[in-house]
Amino acid sequence: MAGNSQRRGAIRKGASKKGSSIGSGGQRRRGLEGKGPTPRAEDRPNHKAHKMAKAAAKSGGPSGPRGSGGSGQRTGGSRRGGKASSEIVAGRNSVVEALRADIPVTTMYVAGRIDADDRVREALKMATTKGIAILETPRGELDRITDGAVHQGLALQVPPYEYAHPQDFIDPQVPGIPLVVALDGITDPRNLGAIIRSVAAFGGHGVVVPERRSVGMTASAWKTSAGAAARVPVALASNLTRALEEYRKAGFFILGLDMDGDVELPGLALATEPIVIVVGSEGKGLSRLVSETCDQIVSIPMSSTTESLNAGIAAGVTLYEVARRRAEAKNA
Repeated sequence: MAGNSQRRGAIRKGASKKGSSIGSGGQRRRGLEGKGPTPRAEDRPNHKAHKMAKAAAKSGGPSGPRGSGGSGQRTGGSRRGGKASSEIVAGRNSVVEALRADIPVTTMYVAGRIDADDRVREALKMATTKGIAILETPRGELDRITDGAVHQGLALQVPPYEYAHPQDFIDPQVPGIPLVVALDGITDPRNLGAIIRSVAAFGGHGVVVPERRSVGMTASAWKTSAGAAARVPVALASNLTRALEEYRKAGFFILGLDMDGDVELPGLALATEPIVIVVGSEGKGLSRLVSETCDQIVSIPMSSTTESLNAGIAAGVTLYEVARRRAEAKNA
């Protein structure tokens, strides 16, 4: 018994020297516990992606509205109101066309040891002239950035578009009778770009796009607008019907375009008033709630052999007629 007591005393004495305590198994289990999710590559200071993100953040890029999306591009990043998101434009032709169209760009990614042809040289020259940050990127990282798209060693980072608010057009800062175009169910960015171009050409003040089930400002829309997107603001409406009702309260007339309209465009008497022209999708036309909100449904007279016009062309024809009537009234 005495021997056992001495051994237990020796164990306790030895334990106190080492500073350990009884029940160390729990400590071992705690040592094996995880320390939370692995930080993203962009958040790890020693990771290449973190350095790339810092370099992109330092480059302010061109000022003005921002664009995102389109053919040959990938949309990613956070969304504000369902539309604002950064975008990657991938591929040599797409990159060159985007730079030629003066689409806002913050960063150009170039694969290491790229086989430089005329497109690559032109892209590098334009990016340098515009002050765009150029980052040499391993092909594996470029594959990840472009989400597996065929990038051919070139890609652009397009920042999120800065949308206006629909009420900004109620009292526009530019002269003229307020003229706004609203899109209802338009999903093709080329139609949006064409409409923006027509709004700029015929004295319009802005374009309104709904938050859901509609195209946003993409790189393709920027390119189709032929530079007009830098001058014509695009507003984002969380609810298009509610935005149209707010315009009516402010004294606007809401005119919907539809082939079965009750007023033909040549007989439009409201052209000289503050108006919102609502353009519906080519397939479904105006939605029910939007149609019920309109003061008039306007149709464009056409030959019986033609069923309907492209949304962008229909908007352009209507804007031309409105501009013509306003010019006549001004000169009368």
